Amino acid sequence: VHHARELTKAGAEKRTYHFDLDVTDYPEESGTVDFVVGGAIGVCAPNPEEVVNEVFDLLGIPRFVRDKQIVLKTTGGRWPTIWGDEMPRELITTRRELLTWCSDLQSYPPSKPLFRVLAEYAHAPNEKKILQYLASAQGQAAFCDLRTGPHLTIPQILSAFPSSQPPLHRLISVLSTLMPRFYSLSQDPMISCQRDGSGCRRLIEMAVTVHETPNWRGGPRKGVGSGFMERVAQKAIAATSNGINPLTLDLRVPMFRGLMANPLAREFCMDGPMMLIGSGVGIAPFRGFVHRRLRSDNITNKVWVVQGIRDSLLDELYSGDWGVQEDKIKTIVQSRGGQHEYVQDAVRHQADIVWFLLNALDGRIFVCGSAKGMGEGVERAIVDVVIDKGNLNGEEAWGFLEGKKKEGVYIAVSNFFLSILGFDMSWTMT
Repeated sequence: VHHARELTKAGAEKRTYHFDLDVTDYPEESGTVDFVVGGAIGVCAPNPEEVVNEVFDLLGIPRFVRDKQIVLKTTGGRWPTIWGDEMPRELITTRRELLTWCSDLQSYPPSKPLFRVLAEYAHAPNEKKILQYLASAQGQAAFCDLRTGPHLTIPQILSAFPSSQPPLHRLISVLSTLMPRFYSLSQDPMISCQRDGSGCRRLIEMAVTVHETPNWRGGPRKGVGSGFMERVAQKAIAATSNGINPLTLDLRVPMFRGLMANPLAREFCMDGPMMLIGSGVGIAPFRGFVHRRLRSDNITNKVWVVQGIRDSLLDELYSGDWGVQEDKIKTIVQSRGGQHEYVQDAVRHQADIVWFLLNALDGRIFVCGSAKGMGEGVERAIVDVVIDKGNLNGEEAWGFLEGKKKEGVYIAVSNFFLSILGFDMSWTMT
């Protein structure tokens, strides 16, 4: 971590942090893979230490064995890795490493295999009966309510059934793999560097909004990835405020060059008019788009940015940091302040530009943000524009938009998703 700062102000509903990561020494890869505008890096965030310790305590695992080396043997699949061939594996690790880096403890709803394992080891008759019911066909309705209701974490479930303390290897075998979290680059990685005595250090930049949900014990519960990144940011910010260079702390983010061929990176073009529509942290990759286009062209009347925020005084990200006179290209839409509007309202206000971009030979409309709410609202707004400007009915307008999606004129990206990899596992102790 070269530098970190908070982009939002005190009082903002969500906190967003900016990171400068030094990737000068990132290993070379085969082919021509590189960090690109619109690309996303994968961050392999660990489970919080306090959550891991809580699981150990609930399972009754003594402290002296938590960091003791063990031999892990798997019978198939990719676990504990997330890539490579599906094959049996054997490696030396510790129980703490497995819970910290390999098994997701708070991101996924409970599964029936989890309830079956807990039922097998439950000593209290009432707990065993409940767990068996949740894992049965007769308990399907209650099981679905648990999965779709308030989010449950592994520590919460273990606390609800304290008589069940399955062996760690049995519990891990029914937990989801802890997957990477993907974050879009927020600048042009080809031009970002920091000069030092030895030359130019290559930096990539990204923004992370902290995801919080209610905790069953009261207060908020942070997401695995955003919570980890906030802890890193706070250490770097505290060091800077105390006159200490964050580089001396050797703060590191476990990451890999991830999705460099996602729709944003694939469809970005160096010329042609485009509209960039983003809400919240979804605006971050478009800052990189503007930086790249500024290298070769004057973007006034060629690039239009629509940025959705809650309140410009609290959470306007990257204000004054686009490298261009922002009032010439950017429209700020505030849902809590100003006119109390959303980005889809701005799309309707700029109907002439939207219609021009949809029909231009090399026009593009990029959308980045939540698929529900914002993403759906923007699509409906564009359909309204098509109905009005193209004299089409509703069905024809939706068909027109679908055609533009296939042509690569309309590109919408929401949260990235990776499939969970299955595995079979057994282990022995050394």
